Amino acid sequence: MMNVVLSERNVYEDFELESDVLYFKLGMQGLVSFHGRNYNIKKRMTAEQIAQLTNESSFYPISSNCYINIGKIKTIEGGTIFFGSDISESKQVSVNRRKQYVIQQLFSQRASSKDLRITP
Repeated sequence: MMNVVLSERNVYEDFELESDVLYFKLGMQGLVSFHGRNYNIKKRMTAEQIAQLTNESSFYPISSNCYINIGKIKTIEGGTIFFGSDISESKQVSVNRRKQYVIQQLFSQRASSKDLRITP
């Protein structure tokens, strides 16, 4: 009998930025808080790593310290961005009207799935 070892990826230690992270927030002294579907991870990063992180094309700044993953948005409704399919159980971030309009434009350009909806 042959034993097969499956290499499972530990999301807490080895996450993929674009596919796993919904949004991240920059904190004091290089502390970055990553928010995924079922987790929040805080990591200390250098200034160069943070600069590279904030220049990612799939993330958009909604405030001076918060960047959202445009590709992970499910709904924008009433100044709130929802990342899950069920509004009551999804992670959410508040956004002002001006940023909401810009995000709606970016979102509509990237939207390729039919279950995505945006309401004013």
